[in-house]
Amino acid sequence: MKTAVLVDDEQRMLDLLELYLEPHGYTCIKKDSAHDAVLFLKHNHADIVILDVMMPNMDGWEACKRIRSFSAIPIIMLTARNAAEEMVKGLKYGADDYITKPFNEDVLLARIEAVTRRVLQHEVDGVFFKGLKLNESAYEAHYQTKAISLTPKEFSMLSLFLKSPDQVYSRDHLLSTIWGYGTNTEDRTIDSHIRNIREKLRHAGFPADVHLKTIWGIGYKWSSS
Repeated sequence: MKTAVLVDDEQRMLDLLELYLEPHGYTCIKKDSAHDAVLFLKHNHADIVILDVMMPNMDGWEACKRIRSFSAIPIIMLTARNAAEEMVKGLKYGADDYITKPFNEDVLLARIEAVTRRVLQHEVDGVFFKGLKLNESAYEAHYQTKAISLTPKEFSMLSLFLKSPDQVYSRDHLLSTIWGYGTNTEDRTIDSHIRNIREKLRHAGFPADVHLKTIWGIGYKWSSS
């Protein structure tokens, strides 16, 4: 069974979406608050998010931005408006697609299929190291059975280390690789991210200090021994 998180402050819309999706093998988690949805997604797996734009307290754009800070889960946004600038705004915040209300059931299902297919096409087997596993398509990290919550930048950095063990990376190299050329980010940002990665790995029970090494005066490396 696939899991869809449905986010709308109107119960009628949540029920309608569930009615459309359940016959197609989806377990539907209904949330009438964007804040509750973000909280749920931080700690639970889902396959897709259907996210309304206009909601009180936290709107769909803000929710989309927050979800994207820790997850690559597919997001389809719903709106009663058809303004091009609003669609562009949602896509810039990380939405994968946009549907205007009222919508056709078949169109919704086709959009969901297209978005999830794109995700599957980018899936890889994963990166593994002594019980540590990274699923790059879902931006998920686990040590044995414990989930590790990493930001996208932390995830990208750890993935780089695991794919090239024993290679020393300077701070400048990490900045250009993870943040891109021309970034205004400072060297100490790298140190802060390394500290966070170590702490999160330790919390999951992984011996971070044994493998994520500081090479004084140069940068960092992942030791395979």
